Amino acid sequence: MEPKMTIKEIAELAGVSKSTVSRYLNQGYVSAEKAEQVRRVIEETGYQTNFFAKRLKMKYSKLVGIVLPRMDSVAVGKLLTGIHRVFRTNGYQGLLMVSNLSIEKELENILSLQQQGVDGIIIDSVGITQQHIELQASLDVPTIFTGQRHPQVRYIKFDDYAAGRMMGSYLKETQHKHVVFVGVNESDTAVGIERKKGFMDAFLENNEGAKADFIEAGFDFFSAYNCAVRVLQFQPTAVVGATDNICLGLLRYFHEQKIRVPEECSVAGFGGYDVGAVVYPALTTVSFDYELVGMKTAQGMLTLIRGEAFSSDASLPLFFVERESVRRMGEAVAQKKPAKFIGM
Repeated sequence: MEPKMTIKEIAELAGVSKSTVSRYLNQGYVSAEKAEQVRRVIEETGYQTNFFAKRLKMKYSKLVGIVLPRMDSVAVGKLLTGIHRVFRTNGYQGLLMVSNLSIEKELENILSLQQQGVDGIIIDSVGITQQHIELQASLDVPTIFTGQRHPQVRYIKFDDYAAGRMMGSYLKETQHKHVVFVGVNESDTAVGIERKKGFMDAFLENNEGAKADFIEAGFDFFSAYNCAVRVLQFQPTAVVGATDNICLGLLRYFHEQKIRVPEECSVAGFGGYDVGAVVYPALTTVSFDYELVGMKTAQGMLTLIRGEAFSSDASLPLFFVERESVRRMGEAVAQKKPAKFIGM
């Protein structure tokens, strides 16, 4: 049988005042040190379970927790725009927590948001582990993952394998034979595994003499910039960045080294960021509508909060945007190539 604790007893065990415990439970301001003392006692005594059982009998908090991997990302900004567009019209607000690309911190943030009484949690995940699966099964609020998928969780995302195949097929069709794929660590299943595999499968399939090398970088501009010298050692005709941000780092290095793009080396990426249209040469890319992901995820969360059925989705539309940064081998490079959009 669960222990029946009072706020007074929690306060005494945590060494804080009753008002501090009350503010903590009602999402008021509490210093980090005192919040940790209260949190520890709540977990140890089982009061947390009793608190949320009471909360479920009350009106909704109208708050949804949002766990983000980082804030300095175009994709995250657009995702939040979509989420807040839906929440705003339905009287909901998002409560943000950032994991800084740490799986451990991501798990802590999920627990913390449930503790703060949110009605649901959206997780733009670094990578779904067994701990994520066990944790979300134990929560008494609904969760939706974005960016990653797993059969045991709810998710809304793009088909990264299909996106990779779009780019692989394009570079094969433009008659490139030697490509370097600059990707990320495989702890990120969507970008590090699915996107890369889709590209490799399509590019190498029935492409006699084709070769695709791989170099691992981080998601940030500077990581890509610093690995560009290794890319050039392979002497590829084209380089594919797992994200547009990686491409920007490569383009900067190529510019400094006076390597002409696409005459000497083509560059292409994934994301469809606005900056890709204004850099020179304009970047060929597979474009993702991150704002749409945010809207569909927010709508799905409201559906779950109402107790209605929800279906995971990894079939959101993809668009291939052909610009100036890729040349068709064996043909002269055009002076100006207007953007060409191909949907999927």
